[in-house]
This record gives sequence, C-alpha cells and structure tokens, in this order.
Amino acid sequence: MNLPAFSSKVMHLNVHKGIPFLTYDVLSEIPFITHAFSTRLGGVSKGEFSTMNFAFNRGDNPDDVMENYRRFCEAVGLDFDTLVASSQDHHTFVRKVTHENYGVGITRPKDIQSVDALVTNEPDVTLVTYYADCTPLFFVDTSQKVIALAHGGWRGTVGRIAGKVIDMMKQDYGCQVENILCCIGPAISECCYEVDKSCYEQFAGMENICIEKIAFPTGDGKYRIDLLETNRQVILSCGVPEKNITVSDVCTKCNSELLWSHRATNGHRGTMCAFLCMRG
Repeated sequence: MNLPAFSSKVMHLNVHKGIPFLTYDVLSEIPFITHAFSTRLGGVSKGEFSTMNFAFNRGDNPDDVMENYRRFCEAVGLDFDTLVASSQDHHTFVRKVTHENYGVGITRPKDIQSVDALVTNEPDVTLVTYYADCTPLFFVDTSQKVIALAHGGWRGTVGRIAGKVIDMMKQDYGCQVENILCCIGPAISECCYEVDKSCYEQFAGMENICIEKIAFPTGDGKYRIDLLETNRQVILSCGVPEKNITVSDVCTKCNSELLWSHRATNGHRGTMCAFLCMRG
C-alpha cells in the first residue's frame, strides 16, 4: 500500500494487517486503553466510498461496511462484538453506555436518534463515533477509569458538548478534572474551515471564549474558524489543566488523500470513526 505523506508531532500513522489508522502518542502510553482513528484506506467499499467507510446511511453496500468494521477491529485489536456507536445529529446529548448496549448502531438498530457523545466506566465496551471534518474529542480519566468520545461539529462545539461530557464524568462517575486527559481532532482546521457571518456570530456569542483566537475575518464577509482551539478553550474553562489537553495538528481537508473530508469531496465521501475502549 502506497500511503500519502503524513506528518504530525502528536499522532502516529500505523499500518497493521493492511489497515492504516491513527493513534495519539499520549493515549498510547496509557496501558489500559485501546484507541484509534480510521483513515479512508484499507477497506473493501467501492466507488465514492472507496475504501474504508463506516457509515451505513450514505448508500454504501452494508455488507462492505460491516466487513470494514471487522477488518478494522482485527487490525487495531478491538473486539467487534463490543462496539457501541453514536447516532449523531450535531446536538449535545451525552449517553452513558454499558455492555448491555453492545452492537447498537452496528449489528443492532440505533435505539436513540440523537447521541453525539458516549461515556462508559466499563471495560471492554468500545465507543464508536463518526467524522468527515468535524472534531473528535477523546476523554480518559486515568484514575476513575472512565472514557468518553464526543462528536464536535460546529453546532456541538458552540453548544459546548465537551463541557457536557466533562460535567457527566464529574457528576455521574466521580471524576476529578485534574485526572482527565483530552485529545482534540483530527478535524478540518482553521486553514480550511470558512463560514459565513451568521455562523461566526454563534461562536462570537460563546462565553469564556477568546474570539480573537478562534475566528479570523477573510475580508469578504466570511471568517475562518478554529474548531479545535474552540474546543480546547471549552475544555480549559471546565478546569482541565492545559497540560492534559492534546490538540491534533492534522487537518482532514489538507490530508484528504488519507482522511475523509466532506469539504474536499463536496459530500461525495465515506465516513471515518474514532474508537476508544478500556481493556478488561
């Protein structure tokens, strides 16, 4: 397999059993964690979904999608039978999941229609969330052994989904913010994410956010927005120490030969996933 050029100071491009996937260096150091972020390569999907697509709802052959999950899990070292998927619609609902939810969204029907974040304190429950430019948010409490994944589109970011995850980790699982590690991205970065004034105003109205660090006028009534930095500021405002936060330096659009980007493909694309699990 000829891989596109890849460079990152915080992430590593792995290839195992013919499947490329990204991992965070900081999360790879945690002995009880298995995590991965998929690429667009290494699967069996065809046409505009070629080749690693995890979405069942975009017109791909469902048998190919299921085979992609199986191959990816085998390559990364995840148990296919433990997957629990989100049901994203760009809102901020956080769902607590357990082994009773095995297969939801993959081998079992989605049973809730608005889930943009998943959290668990059970080992051997693999959280799965979906992306193609939006911001994945990884959370790991190394003391209480609680993990979470969140999907931060622009609406979810403005809605402070990261803060809602942290609140649930604190209130329902007894987590302390100083023990929570957070990883942000990969996602479309400020260099490639342009929005109109009405969208910009949503960011400008956020509390405890330095708008000068996240929004940059282009001179034609539009703005470049830094989703990753916005999420970082939301997480900081929750009390998580700055040293506990890692921000990806990988832009999905700039790396569209390796990663699915909705904007790079004008919507003709597959979908990537973030995977996060605590080993039993």
